[in-house]
Amino acid sequence: MELNNGNCDSDDDTPRLSSEAMAALREFLSEQTQTHVDADAVSLVSEDWRLSQFWYDPQTAETVSKEVLTLCDSSDSLVRVACVACPTLYAYLKKIDPNVSLQLLEYDKRFEQYGSDFTFYDYNQPEELPPELKHAFQVVVADPPYLSKECLEKVAQTISFLARPGESFLLLLTGEVQRERAAELLGMHPCCFRPQHSNKLGNEFRLFTNYDPGTRLGGWDKQL
Repeated sequence: MELNNGNCDSDDDTPRLSSEAMAALREFLSEQTQTHVDADAVSLVSEDWRLSQFWYDPQTAETVSKEVLTLCDSSDSLVRVACVACPTLYAYLKKIDPNVSLQLLEYDKRFEQYGSDFTFYDYNQPEELPPELKHAFQVVVADPPYLSKECLEKVAQTISFLARPGESFLLLLTGEVQRERAAELLGMHPCCFRPQHSNKLGNEFRLFTNYDPGTRLGGWDKQL
């Protein structure tokens, strides 16, 4: 665009947005305000590496939270969300939308501070959970604490216990090395979006889903 350095007697040449464009811009800015969370505003306990705890970085936490809330909004009825061993996601979801129905399943009892939203969970006992949680969730997000075959198999049992058969959205955050097992156990495929942690890890992490996210999360990664 060429700038006029002289004085203008008329502002007819000044670029202006149409009323439709202005409305779209206001809607976009409103959405950005609602979905962006200041990392300093999210209260998290310190990581305990002895429990293999590594918190997501803010971009990852916000991206996954936004996807979960999109799934919740796609239903006309109340959607219950289970966060299995991913307290960072729980904290961000509650910060973005305090009304979302969440249950955190976690081994670390420091998270008992979340009251009735907290359920003690030991992946070595994958189905020793309150009976009222069985098949109670339309969205289940899990982040197994270890990258072993045994850990994923047991967490998969927990996911199957929690999810509503045939009508649940499943998200799994784990290492790239689990790609084949995630497909075999849960029918899940990796997305192009790459999760990151606040403390950089050497292992490549992926986000897997049992549903096609379309263009969200970068879409499914079609590469073999």
